[in-house]
Amino acid sequence: MKSPVHLNALRAFEASARHRSFAAAAAELHVTPAAVGQLVRTLEDSLGVTLFHRTASGRVRLVPTDAAERALPDIRAGFDRLTLGLERLREESTSGMLTVAVSPAFAAKWLLPRIERFQAAWPDTDVRLDTNLKPVDFVALGVDIGVRYGTGRWPGLSAVKLMDEEVYPVCSPKLLHRRGRLQTPESLARETLIHDLSMDAATGFPTWDMWLQKAGVTGVATMRGMKINNSAAVLQAAIDGHGIALARSVMAGDDLATGRLVRLFAGITFASPLAYYVVYRADGASLPKLAAFRDWLLDEAAAAHGKRRF
Repeated sequence: MKSPVHLNALRAFEASARHRSFAAAAAELHVTPAAVGQLVRTLEDSLGVTLFHRTASGRVRLVPTDAAERALPDIRAGFDRLTLGLERLREESTSGMLTVAVSPAFAAKWLLPRIERFQAAWPDTDVRLDTNLKPVDFVALGVDIGVRYGTGRWPGLSAVKLMDEEVYPVCSPKLLHRRGRLQTPESLARETLIHDLSMDAATGFPTWDMWLQKAGVTGVATMRGMKINNSAAVLQAAIDGHGIALARSVMAGDDLATGRLVRLFAGITFASPLAYYVVYRADGASLPKLAAFRDWLLDEAAAAHGKRRF
């Protein structure tokens, strides 16, 4: 099949037909109106077909002919396919932009403290973080890869488990020393509980009621306390001494390591029914930028848990 050789002329023709104006088409294409007009005339001469009815007055100076109107849908579809083809070529490179979708809390407490290591290993890849509390449409927003917390099943996405998680109560060292009475889980009945509302309870997201049931504790008024819809802010409230938070181990790891938080009742373990997953569209799994970031995430998670990934 013979390829068209007048791509610039076709672009000028399509833009002029859409705007009904050489001047408006020129502004879009960053050339002069005279240049657009010349390209269109060159295309007409080459094809032996008139593409526009030109008028000397009136609001609309250009009106596509019947032949032009019939051809425009195919020409526009062709440009769309060309654009898609160029995007496919760009995707095969490790340079350029990689859009990563994560929750604000995961970005703040886990990803951002580590992202410098990815940037050092892949300096030609620019990471753009799309932070949302709710899952986003990867196709509509041009997202390449993300990290989600849940059961591992999201329609239209491939999911690879990144990290399991445990939940446990934490507080600031000052609050622990000031109270001096947080010896048993029953003592929580006298404390302000900080609740994480960042996910719908219907998903199985761990709650104070679930943890207290596992600990065999009754009589704690879990309907009261401080309620926050961001896991990072939950931990910050605990760091600031506002109460006892039910922490997620992935989020709280650095704060515990630095002594900003103290874990309470370490003998009681509660594994979250949810986990962190690296997610991406199945058709992009082999793209170099995506594969590099996915493998880096898995390596970082393994290192954080003292494991090697093979």
